[in-house]
Amino acid sequence: MENRQYTIRTMQPQDVTMAVEWAAAEGWNPGLHDAECYRKADPSGFLVGLLDDEPIAVISVIKYNAAFGFLGFYIVKPEYRGKGYGIQIWNAGLEYLKGTNIGLDGVVEQQDNYKQSGFKLAYRNIRYEGRGGGVAPDNSGIVALSTLPFEVVESYDRPFLPADRAQFIQAWISQPDCHALGVMQDGELAGYGVIRQCRSGYKIAPLYADTPALAEQLFIALKSHVSASDLIYLDTPERNQAAVSLAERHNMTLSFETARMYTQAMPPLPVERLFGVASFEIG
Repeated sequence: MENRQYTIRTMQPQDVTMAVEWAAAEGWNPGLHDAECYRKADPSGFLVGLLDDEPIAVISVIKYNAAFGFLGFYIVKPEYRGKGYGIQIWNAGLEYLKGTNIGLDGVVEQQDNYKQSGFKLAYRNIRYEGRGGGVAPDNSGIVALSTLPFEVVESYDRPFLPADRAQFIQAWISQPDCHALGVMQDGELAGYGVIRQCRSGYKIAPLYADTPALAEQLFIALKSHVSASDLIYLDTPERNQAAVSLAERHNMTLSFETARMYTQAMPPLPVERLFGVASFEIG
């Protein structure tokens, strides 16, 4: 390790923006407004490691409550890898989340390293890539989420993460450069999805629905908001075969995958209604 002072501190807002840029450089293709939204989840849950005054390592450790946290954005500048700086910020992040069940979406080749820190595989998430465009379905039940009371959206979202994330969701569904749609059935919200602009193309995230048919209607409506020349991405849990079939039926191809892991038991998520993950970085 170099003879320079290494310190770890909580990120300032501009540091979170920097971490998103680093993620873009890694090929993770973040959204244009991810930094502002992610900070709403836990402003204290972003750490940066500095060698003297140079930022060289980052990690996000979102503490949703005393029982659940989510780890992401674990990046060390390439020229400083293998020198012990990464493990220090990793350990600082785990200390911040001590006592919680910690989730993460890690690259598959790092699974063994995560297992050494106590993480256990729950399932794979698969990123599919395809093209936008098409015509929105003729379904009067599809509505802009902005037309619904936020409490309705938040109530529908609540089962998909084992903790309150209302502030994040409120920012997520109202961010610039996005379309947020819901689907109504019998007067009740029966699914919702968001398509947002990313460094490359657009991501549909999340995509939640009570049935595969409703998920498909939402998917078609969301992708109709961008052009047929635009790339679109959907991150599906492999355990939901209806989600995988949806992606493949629309000629999407596998481009990336992660290992969803937890330090404790997998939370009782309604995976059968989870057709698209909200975020690999914060759950």
